[in-house]
Amino acid sequence: LPHLSGLSHWQPVTPDLLMTPSDQGDVDLDVDFAADRGNWTGKLDFLLSCIGYCVGLGNVWRFPYRAYTNGGGAFLVPYFLMLAICGIPLFFLELSLGQFSSLGPLAVWKISPLFKGAGAAMLLIVGLVAIYYNMIIAYVLFYLFASLTSDLPWEHCGNWWNTELCLEHRGSKDGNGTLPLNLTYTVSPSEEYWSRYVLHIQGSQGIGSPGEIRWNLCLCLLLAWVIVFLCILKGVKSSGKVVYFTATFPYLILLMLLVRGVTLPGAWKGIQFYLTPQFHHLLSSKVWIEAALQIFYSLGVGFGGLLTFASYNTFHQNIYRDTFIVTLGNAITSILAGFAIFSVLGYMSQELGVPVDQVAKAGPGLAFVVYPQAMTMLPLSPFWSFLFFFMLLTLGLDSQFAFLETIVTAVTDEFPYYLRPKKAVFSGLICVAMYLMGLILTTDGGMYWLVLLDDYSASFGLMVVVITTCLAVTRVYGIQRFCRDIHMMLGFKPGLYFRACWLFLSPATLLALLVYSIVKYQPSEYGSYRFPSWAELLGILMGLLSCLMIPAGMLVAVLGEEGSPWERLQQASRPAMDWGPSLEENRTGMYVATLAGSQSPKPLMVHMRKYGGITSFENTDASAGVSCARMTVSAACIWSMDKTLFCLQRAHSSADTCLGDFKPEICGEDEVTVVG
Repeated sequence: LPHLSGLSHWQPVTPDLLMTPSDQGDVDLDVDFAADRGNWTGKLDFLLSCIGYCVGLGNVWRFPYRAYTNGGGAFLVPYFLMLAICGIPLFFLELSLGQFSSLGPLAVWKISPLFKGAGAAMLLIVGLVAIYYNMIIAYVLFYLFASLTSDLPWEHCGNWWNTELCLEHRGSKDGNGTLPLNLTYTVSPSEEYWSRYVLHIQGSQGIGSPGEIRWNLCLCLLLAWVIVFLCILKGVKSSGKVVYFTATFPYLILLMLLVRGVTLPGAWKGIQFYLTPQFHHLLSSKVWIEAALQIFYSLGVGFGGLLTFASYNTFHQNIYRDTFIVTLGNAITSILAGFAIFSVLGYMSQELGVPVDQVAKAGPGLAFVVYPQAMTMLPLSPFWSFLFFFMLLTLGLDSQFAFLETIVTAVTDEFPYYLRPKKAVFSGLICVAMYLMGLILTTDGGMYWLVLLDDYSASFGLMVVVITTCLAVTRVYGIQRFCRDIHMMLGFKPGLYFRACWLFLSPATLLALLVYSIVKYQPSEYGSYRFPSWAELLGILMGLLSCLMIPAGMLVAVLGEEGSPWERLQQASRPAMDWGPSLEENRTGMYVATLAGSQSPKPLMVHMRKYGGITSFENTDASAGVSCARMTVSAACIWSMDKTLFCLQRAHSSADTCLGDFKPEICGEDEVTVVG
């Protein structure tokens, strides 16, 4: 045998049995398939996309309400503590997975094929959420167009949709200030406009008889899907530019609404109600659960959006810094939104002469009833109404971009040779299919279906997916290997804080959330309407289906292996042979030239999964003095030029084989045999 340095001149020749599509002769091996996948055109594209994805409608209509009902300013204590325990670590974990592999939510499970069902569950959840989330954007568009008038249509009673209960809720002022009104048995014009005109919910008898399709809502939903499609038409290269506007403009409008709100009479009354600390609430477990839920859902962990966005990064993008920018920025935005919302609600409270808690609501009721009503009390009300709904539109579109990009990326990464060249067409087909599935939401009873989707599509199923992801990465793949991968990517290993959260604190907190949500389960309702038992069962099955995809994926992965059941399980849980960075220049250490189709002469590498393969290495340098060398292997090992031998996986055995001192003339038959 020649000196081992001669190995640097050997080039691998892969037998047909082991060839991948990228090895075929009719494909140019110099093509960079990862580059063909697409990348962000700048680092700021990724950062703004993540901010736009996380900062959404929930920051405006959910956080302020949860804060004031759970101790006001005291709520910020569990909120930031849960952000540190759950939010930041899980956010960083998902970004790291995506950036390291440059793969979507399905293909990323090459890290451990046994858990690929978790990726399928992510897609199901994000698909259901995308259907109803765009319906909310359609409602926003409806109100946006309705604001383009001199008088807001929900300002007065007397319209055909109003009833005898309609009362223009304005306080009667005298010299002493505002006199209280008895509003118990009355309905505001904004509430009747929302329920009787926009939704036309009186035309439905319940979720089982949704009624006719509302043509105006149908057109708004179509416009919403057209906007989303045009913005994701070219993948992240187009959506990455749109977010420069959609992720930043809401802050400008929020600032304008905040300045206008705090200058209104009675504004301080609302802000004081919003932030007055009530520390006795901290003794209740409900407050801590609410804080964890707010963090969990507002950061969008588990939907696959973060993983997808990170997969388009360059390999050495500083996602550690980006994690703290986005998570802390999201929290600060929620707090600022609370000031803007409650300053106006305080003014509204003073005008109506009622306590703040009687005008404050959470969810769509705040956006489509309470705040529009408050706008009618301001000078230039159509202007402020237009700004508010335009802010909601830009907030919602960012998140919807992420949902659609997640679905498209996941599927195209699974079938890159067929779908990647036709990504725009595939994106269009997805949008058309989701629009058709969302048509039931445009009916008279569409709000019942929207509430059902909102309550069950991303509830306990999402928590199960995130817990599974966390345990698969840290326990099955291994926390040490994962930290080593991050070190290769960022130049440093995560500290004790991240490791402790990934191993114990985050999964334990999520498990507590899951148990709490099951124990405290309450049937869905909308106003006074109670959902029938069959609808509740449908919702529960919707949540269970995403959970069942995980064991189903495990079964498929195990059946695809060979050997005894235990050997199959071990093989399926190990990383795939081509797991690692997508570009060859980023593959160092144990990942050297494990990329399928690699032509690098640097290592001596054998590609093999379960064929017990034979790979030939031909010496192309005549000066090396050897014409040919053949290796017969039953364990896949890498001999790298830094004199280190890494073992990847034995082909037909559950045990790994690593050779300490590589001496070709002293090789066992179960390891490596060199003939030359």
